Amino acid sequence: MMRKFPAILAVTVLLAATGWAAKKKIATAPTAATVAEMTPEQRVIHALDRLAFGARPGDVDAVGKSGLDAWIESQLHPESIPQNPALEAKLAPLETLRMSTADMLKRYPSQQMLKGMVDGRIPLPEDPQARAAAKFAMARFAKSQKANILGDEAKPSAPKDEKALIAKLPLTDAQKQTLRTGSKDERAALLSSLPADQLMDVIDALPDAMKGRLAGQASPEVRRKLQILRSPQQVVNQDLIEGKLYRAVYSNRQLEEVLTDFWFNHFNIFLDKGADRFQATAYERDVIRPHVLGKFKDLLLATAQSPAMLFYLDNWQSMGVESPANKRGGKKQGLNENYGRELMELHTLGVDGGYTQADVTEVARCFTGWTIVQPQRGGGFEFAARMHDPGEKHVLGVTIPAGGGKEDAMKVLDILVQHPSTAHFISKKLATRFVSDNPSEVLVAKMAKTFTATDGDIREVLKTMLGSGEFWAADNFRSKVKSPLEMVVSALRAVDADMDSAQQIAGLMNTLGEPLYRKPEPTGYSNTGADWMNSASLVARMNFASGLAQGRLNGIKVDPARFNGAADQIERSILLTEPTEDAKRAIQAGFDAQKQMRPDRVGAAIAGLTLGSPDFQRR
Repeated sequence: MMRKFPAILAVTVLLAATGWAAKKKIATAPTAATVAEMTPEQRVIHALDRLAFGARPGDVDAVGKSGLDAWIESQLHPESIPQNPALEAKLAPLETLRMSTADMLKRYPSQQMLKGMVDGRIPLPEDPQARAAAKFAMARFAKSQKANILGDEAKPSAPKDEKALIAKLPLTDAQKQTLRTGSKDERAALLSSLPADQLMDVIDALPDAMKGRLAGQASPEVRRKLQILRSPQQVVNQDLIEGKLYRAVYSNRQLEEVLTDFWFNHFNIFLDKGADRFQATAYERDVIRPHVLGKFKDLLLATAQSPAMLFYLDNWQSMGVESPANKRGGKKQGLNENYGRELMELHTLGVDGGYTQADVTEVARCFTGWTIVQPQRGGGFEFAARMHDPGEKHVLGVTIPAGGGKEDAMKVLDILVQHPSTAHFISKKLATRFVSDNPSEVLVAKMAKTFTATDGDIREVLKTMLGSGEFWAADNFRSKVKSPLEMVVSALRAVDADMDSAQQIAGLMNTLGEPLYRKPEPTGYSNTGADWMNSASLVARMNFASGLAQGRLNGIKVDPARFNGAADQIERSILLTEPTEDAKRAIQAGFDAQKQMRPDRVGAAIAGLTLGSPDFQRR
């Protein structure tokens, strides 16, 4: 069996090649007069690398046939593109992606809500299936609470070997025999045939090692059933992450997916913070996605009023010192400046945008009263006048009169959107994501001018960027190191992989340093390619590339016939160009390090090394 790519070799070759290339591009961008443009073939590949998550087999020919300009125009209007039926089929079982936050909590209750149901403070769901799942979860919750109190006394003695454990299961003798000695398919069929309550009893009684094996052998439907019964609240997060990966791999509306990822990171929230475990789905679906190509003001307002953002940056608890609620006595939350600071530093003006600490405080005062109705139960935005600071405020030299209420914050958003620092900051961030790690001030200024002239029309700003010579400069072809998400998704697309389950890929993202929706800091993940270069990540990338090509990833299928043929044909089918000298050396060094390789695995080995090569690490 093919071994993992040796760590020292991976780091030496890829850091030398990819790291050098990343540093090389930090130099000042060339002026318009000195820019050498890409070839027509490079332009198509470049567009698929920057405006999509890489090419799938046949994409280059399809774009060439329709015309590059026409393809770009359609991507700028995603509603005009028919969606991929394969994607719709993948998303169909992920029902939480289509639920309101309140309905999601009823069907997949949090630990806090389960405790309320056990105590009788919260009613059970009316839906029969949801009610049954809630009852099962309540029983498990009560059992775990009892175990916490009684300790080892609450744990029943159980046989230690698997054979003895299986003998005690509530199954027929034939079913027990299948569980002990059946094939993978026979075990999967058995699990699929069991009613939900019996399935859970069987799984619960088994040792952890066997649980893991059986879960891995089960069908996606059974795995989901197990997840719902064992930990309903985790289903919500799992659906969100899998949905993102499915869309990135399968969607025909690629630019929309790239921009959804970009803007989520720009207006970042943290999935593991309290109520945001359930708010994040609606945040991406209803707040980010509808506005990725619209007016920046609409996107900014939607995030400002989002329960997910209000909870993440604690504004929902922020209370004016002179507010009626604060004067009434009792527990005082006080003024919270988190949102006011990040609104200016990260969302609009930028850290050097010309604001002061006094502006942070004044903006925070304007946003007092922007809160959430029952956040732990999926409530929405409301303005609570009792929490609002009614006094006069001064923001960036503008006086906001006393008594404005909710409109105080609306005026702040107008001030920020119209500020020249916002036009520059947003334009530079987009250029850094799509053009280069160090875009020229000339390009940024052009984009900022369009931002101002069009009242922050994101689509028009992107058109200005795409119409520049700098975007198509030859030096920018494969000049940016891919983020882990970009690398993984582009690899899956390059080999036309079929994902039955995205769970292993979701776990891989943690190893690669980009756990999806789990960046704790409000900065979001970096758009600068050079920030993703480190030895641990490079080794993980190589191991992923090898596992993908050789079909060793659970839930991922790759046709091995794709890797038949000569080495140069395999390399070109993945890279779409001839490999550079750096890539050739890396592939050859990796191939030479393999020992005892079976002839029928040579093609997959070449494919894995190509996916892990310096050329494929860049976009």
